[in-house]
Amino acid sequence: MNMTVNNLKIKAVSAFASMKEKVRDFFIHPGYVSGITVIELVLILVIIIALLLIFKTQLIDLINTIFDKITSESSGI
Repeated sequence: MNMTVNNLKIKAVSAFASMKEKVRDFFIHPGYVSGITVIELVLILVIIIALLLIFKTQLIDLINTIFDKITSESSGI
């Protein structure tokens, strides 16, 4: 009886050590890193800047219209 308890303790300790190593390896050496890379970020910024340059006059007209409406409605009280 005493021998089986000792065997269970040894197995539990070795399993815990094995799990501890796996968790440590998971955080230290990730196999797959997800996220936006630098190239993707630069491409997105280039596309946004190009769209802003293409639609510059339309965006300025839209913003002016919005601000004119805000000022006219706020001063009408």
